[in-house]
Amino acid sequence: MLDIVDKMHLEERYPRQNIVQRFLEPDKVIVFTVYVQRDNGSVDIFECYRVQHDDTLGCYKGGIRFHPEVNLDEVKALATWMTIKTALVDIPFGGAKGGIKVDPTKLSVAELERLVRKYTQGLLNDIGPASDIPAPDVGTSSREMAWIYDEYRKHRTVARGVVTGKPIEVGGSLGRSAATGNGMVCTMMQAIKDLGLKDPTVAIQGFGNVGSHAALACAARGITVDAVNDVYGGIYNNQGINIPALVQHVNQTGSVVGFSGADKLLDDIIAYPCDILLPCALEGAITAENAHMVQARLIVEGANGPVTLDADDVLNDMGVLIIPDILANSGGVIVSYYETVQNRQGLYWEEKKVNDLLYRQITKAYQQVSNMARKQNISYRKASYYLAIDKIARAIIMRGAQ
Repeated sequence: MLDIVDKMHLEERYPRQNIVQRFLEPDKVIVFTVYVQRDNGSVDIFECYRVQHDDTLGCYKGGIRFHPEVNLDEVKALATWMTIKTALVDIPFGGAKGGIKVDPTKLSVAELERLVRKYTQGLLNDIGPASDIPAPDVGTSSREMAWIYDEYRKHRTVARGVVTGKPIEVGGSLGRSAATGNGMVCTMMQAIKDLGLKDPTVAIQGFGNVGSHAALACAARGITVDAVNDVYGGIYNNQGINIPALVQHVNQTGSVVGFSGADKLLDDIIAYPCDILLPCALEGAITAENAHMVQARLIVEGANGPVTLDADDVLNDMGVLIIPDILANSGGVIVSYYETVQNRQGLYWEEKKVNDLLYRQITKAYQQVSNMARKQNISYRKASYYLAIDKIARAIIMRGAQ
């Protein structure tokens, strides 16, 4: 990203305003520890983070990640990505990210709830409906958002909009759980038209919330999904996988492995012969070492950073079109914005309205990126960064930086 920022010549366009440094450095970094009593009476210590990167375009916005390898540098990078993502898709939010260094599978539900409430208590003066709005991320869900909302409302009068991704019963939005996957497929459908792909086939890496909803969205549009994997293994069917049946199987067993409507996939799914690859697992799945294995013509990034920078160069040289994460997986934050609007107005929108608005907004962003990429002869990733960073830089100046 620094290379892209340098090539934008922001300091030449806005002399003596220190635009680059202001963008690269977060506004605030919050690091603290919490002590949580386990069910057996012992006490564990957990490292907690919240990074507020930039609020030029609106209040801070970003998810909370529970993972044993969470660290401050990662949270800073993810907060920066959120700033770029919200700017790119024209929603009035800035960027933030949070995290706790924890393996949530090693804690009971009661222990997790105590941890979430402690984390919320540590951020009472930093989050809020008009200042910083968290959301789910890796290792968290609507359940954790409900706990944050409940803990926050014990201490603050206005609480409904303190988080998004909440359960419907406490102010969540219809369409939010499927939004990231649906948004991915919206951008994918636009790219299919641009590339002129006929009857394209899809392979999906990762079958969690994002991957499964992307698969369902593909199936609803008549797009064939031939291969899927998760942390336990992969499956394929050259005639297409019955996605609704697979989702039911995963809900019952916890994995795609053993699904009767497909064969076991022995090779790396990124090497599967398909037209479109949807990497929806964790970061760094496609590297310079394995990028040459990709046979797809189109990659739509469902995860954050699934393609490394070195791999990006290799794939671009191979002629693979990549729809970058900051565009492809922005459906979640777009519908989070809709949830915020509904909370502020005391409304519940029908799911069709949410999905229609999402389609229009993410399609508009895709078209802006596609147009710039063609005009400047640059990748979609660079075009996305150019558009987003330029919006933020202009807003900084308009707000009185000079």
